[in-house]
Amino acid sequence: VLKWEDVEIGQPKEGEIRVKNKAIGLNFIDVYFRKGVYKAPTIPYTPGREAVGVVTAVGPGLTGRKVGDVVAYAGNPMGSYAEEQILPAERVVPVPSSVDPIVAASVILKGMTAQFLVRRCFKVEPGHTVLVHAAAGGVGSLLCQWANALGATVIGTVSTKEKATQAKEDGCHHVIIYTEEDFVTRVNEITSGKGVNVVYDSVGKDTFQGSLASLENRGYMVSFGQSSGVPDPLPLSALQAKSLFVTRPNLFNYTETRDELLETAGEVFANIASGVLRVRVNHTYPLSRAAQAHVDLESRKTSGSVVLIPDGN
Repeated sequence: VLKWEDVEIGQPKEGEIRVKNKAIGLNFIDVYFRKGVYKAPTIPYTPGREAVGVVTAVGPGLTGRKVGDVVAYAGNPMGSYAEEQILPAERVVPVPSSVDPIVAASVILKGMTAQFLVRRCFKVEPGHTVLVHAAAGGVGSLLCQWANALGATVIGTVSTKEKATQAKEDGCHHVIIYTEEDFVTRVNEITSGKGVNVVYDSVGKDTFQGSLASLENRGYMVSFGQSSGVPDPLPLSALQAKSLFVTRPNLFNYTETRDELLETAGEVFANIASGVLRVRVNHTYPLSRAAQAHVDLESRKTSGSVVLIPDGN
């Protein structure tokens, strides 16, 4: 259902800018919208929630942005699968010259997601043990690196030996290939029966119950995606035995204000520039072949970040 078409975008109004995209990030949330797991505001619609580009026009009376600025955005409004788009000026962030635009496009949404997950949703500190599912994925890779840098012991789950190698490089102290062994049993062994402080789970249905079983008393279950499907309903009484916390956060509640947005993005870019975060742009596709990129992402043929490049860039 992804079709490549010409549309007219017009000029920016008050508070808006027009941006010519240089690189567009592909995320699993784009698949959720395409399949109807999440509902798009209008049908048909242009997918995409992450891009980096150059400002080509600014709306009347706007200060603080000028033509030629390199900016990034993540989240709303949807519509980054485009050569040019109109954006609210307050939702874009400046991209420092130290960060390549393709790297920035591949990491702004995933990086800000990782930031709020390890720094605010559950604050990872030295001595914590964390479990990261899909540890070789776009967000998973960043979570492992960031949690390691914060002094945690990182356990990652992956589906293949190749992805296990990557997860190790990204700071996992222990890697579990969940297709070959039961991750709950293995986590129990690694933690000597204690369990982990927090689970970061973007897989959903296939891992949810096991994630709860892997937690220590008063542990935090952070469910931030459902690549395998929506988890089954959870009775509150299931949390009682270990006094567990469960949250289903989204990035947009953690970047509601301009200050939060700038602080979150700024920390991501600073960690890239300093080498704390290594971003793997393992796959690029022409924007016109976005449909094939979706197929490859869903069939687990990709690892790290996937970027769409508009023709002519």
